[in-house]
Amino acid sequence: MEIPGYALELLLAYDGRLHYFSSGHFLKFEVKAVEKSPRVPHGVAYSLTLHAPKGKRLLGFDNAHPAPHRGGRHVRRRQEADHWHRTTGDRGRPYAFISVERLLEDFFREAERILKDQGVAFEIVDEKEG
Repeated sequence: MEIPGYALELLLAYDGRLHYFSSGHFLKFEVKAVEKSPRVPHGVAYSLTLHAPKGKRLLGFDNAHPAPHRGGRHVRRRQEADHWHRTTGDRGRPYAFISVERLLEDFFREAERILKDQGVAFEIVDEKEG
């Protein structure tokens, strides 16, 4: 999979950023270009997470490790490590990486959903670079 240069630059620009909400919740971004491999065919290692005010992860999209295998022995294991954690206790479920734009859309949509469920407006009030 080849990520267009402009999209790679867009995603890499998020690396080290923290976006804060008035409630104390925050978004954390870690993004690095890496060598392509069967596990990371697009060549980007990423971790996009939503945290509660005290730091507990509430949501995560990442490719730090393969998602746990779900299914029987006849279900083919995925080589790609892209996955997401929909809840705090979710060990991960496969995520189909289609594009940088889609990854960001999916992450922000899920973060907004979780914050809305907690009565928090999806309005960033502060940004910092780590």
